[in-house]
Amino acid sequence: QKQVGMIEKENGEMVSNGSSTNGSALESSSKEEKESHEPQKEVDIILNNVVCNFSVRCHLNLKQIAQTGCNVEYHKAMAMLIMKFRRPRCTASIWSSGKVTMTGATTESEAKVGARRCARTLQKLGFNVKFTNYRIVNVLATCTMPFAIKIAEFASAHPRIASYEPELHPGVTYKMKDIRATLKIFSTGSITITAPKVETVQTAVEEAYNLVYDFKNERRPEDLEHHPLAMRKRIRAEAEEDEPLTERKKGRNETSQ
Repeated sequence: QKQVGMIEKENGEMVSNGSSTNGSALESSSKEEKESHEPQKEVDIILNNVVCNFSVRCHLNLKQIAQTGCNVEYHKAMAMLIMKFRRPRCTASIWSSGKVTMTGATTESEAKVGARRCARTLQKLGFNVKFTNYRIVNVLATCTMPFAIKIAEFASAHPRIASYEPELHPGVTYKMKDIRATLKIFSTGSITITAPKVETVQTAVEEAYNLVYDFKNERRPEDLEHHPLAMRKRIRAEAEEDEPLTERKKGRNETSQ
C-alpha cells in the first residue's frame, strides 16, 4: 500500500508538472500570437534626387547652344552650360567635351527620360549626338524612423565607422563601406542616405533600422519643430505677422505689375 501511495503521489506530481508545462507553453504561444498580430511600423523612403551621367560622343559648341536653345544658362567662367526641363523636372549640366550630368529626377525612369530628352534636344540643334555611357552615379534619399534616436550613444558605440561632431553638424555620419552608402542620422529619427543605386538605398535603410533600434528614444513634439521645413514655415508665418498689411498690398501690386 505504501508503494502504491508513493506511485500515486509521483503520478500526481507528474500530472501537476505536466499541467504547468502545458500552461507555460500556452502562455508563450499566446504571447507569440500577440506579437505576430501587433502592427509593424513601416518606414517610407523618399527619393529626392537621382543623378546620372551620359555622353553624346561629339564636341558641343556651348555658345551656339546658348544662342539657339531654350531654358539655357551659359556659364563662361565654368565652361559649362545648364539646360532645364519641365517634364520631367530636371536639370542638365553640359560640357563642350560631350559629357552631360542630369540632376533633379526623383526616379530612375525619370532620370533616363530626362537624359534622352536632353540628347534629343541637342540633336535638334544640329549636333551629331549618340546617346552612350548612360549610368546612375548617385541617389539621395530620406526616411524617418518611427522613433527618436540617441545619436551620442550610437556614435560612441560605433567609433570606427560613425563620426559625430555637434559643433560642425547636428547629425551622425555613418558609412557602410560594403555597399558604398553614407548615412546622416539625426536625433529626430530622420536619416539621409547617399548611395550609388536605388536598390542600395533600401538595403542601407534596412541595415540602419537594425543598428538604430537599440538606441531608440521617445519622440517629443518639440523635435518636429526643429525640422528644417517646419522652421521655414514658422519663419514665414512670423514674418507675415510682423509685416503690416499696407506693405503686403504694395508687394502684391508690384508683383502683379
